[in-house]
Amino acid sequence: MKRFTGAFVLLFLVSAGLGAQPQPQPQDQTEPLIKVNVDLVSVLFSVRDKKGALMPNLTKDDFTIIEDGKQQTIKDFVKESDLPLTIGLLIDVSGSQQNLIGVEREAAGQFFTRVLRQKDMAFLISFGSDAELLQDVTNSARLLREGLSQLRLSTSTMVGPHPGPVPNQKPRGTILFDAVSLASTEKLRGEVGRKAIVIISDGVDVGSSINIQKAIEAAQKADAVIYSIEYTDPRFAGFGGNGTGDLRRMSEETGGRLFRVDRKLSLNQIFDEIQNEMRSQFAIAYTPLNANRDGNFRIVKIQPGNKDLKVQARKGYYATANSGQ
Repeated sequence: MKRFTGAFVLLFLVSAGLGAQPQPQPQDQTEPLIKVNVDLVSVLFSVRDKKGALMPNLTKDDFTIIEDGKQQTIKDFVKESDLPLTIGLLIDVSGSQQNLIGVEREAAGQFFTRVLRQKDMAFLISFGSDAELLQDVTNSARLLREGLSQLRLSTSTMVGPHPGPVPNQKPRGTILFDAVSLASTEKLRGEVGRKAIVIISDGVDVGSSINIQKAIEAAQKADAVIYSIEYTDPRFAGFGGNGTGDLRRMSEETGGRLFRVDRKLSLNQIFDEIQNEMRSQFAIAYTPLNANRDGNFRIVKIQPGNKDLKVQARKGYYATANSGQ
């Protein structure tokens, strides 16, 4: 189990790492894998109709792909329902989530049991005033449930300027952005196949060493899709700000979605929706006309021929020398 605070996150990324590096997994030659190299860019995406229903039965002829305004030639197009999946579940255990941890623990345990197949992997990180790897990458739903049993409140306190007989303290510190960066850089960047980060939080970040743009960049470079679940205790509504915008931005820019737990949609139902979406994705691959690996961000758009369809995909990728997206 590894623990670190926001002040030391970036140093930790450079020096120690969050656990052991994942070992390459042998590939089954029957898997519809896209060959990964520096010349091929592959983008995962899902498609919905105007009523919001997933559209799993489409072909490459239904799409055009554009990079920085120029149409590209599609080299590969496959449905990714059987490609290995690595999921990082990040659970907010800051003070504002104290009364929700029990529900999160139960629902997440059921999610892992249902979603993990033979070749799938997952890991678990909790974050509050610091972040903790509760379970490293594993295929075992049992180990993940044991990790969930370790979820504990994580807060720091800041004493006010006039201490006295009445406690004058308030909780602070929720390193959401640091946790996303750590999951992306230390756990997912070295994995192959499909990669997803699922966040359960109210979305309020207090004290991260990096900003939201750096967190998004880390996820994009790891080729990870972020699914955000906004879960807010009504008693803390408005405390520390509204995190909806940040959760939505991280999800939309990486090709994921924002969900909100409310009276109409439970945490279990949201997990089911995420699972269905991850099993109904496509991958479209092309060799970019611009072969210069200059490290710049390239904007990618996948356009459906049917205007009634909506594509959900990441906004682009960083053209680095080792970016075999």
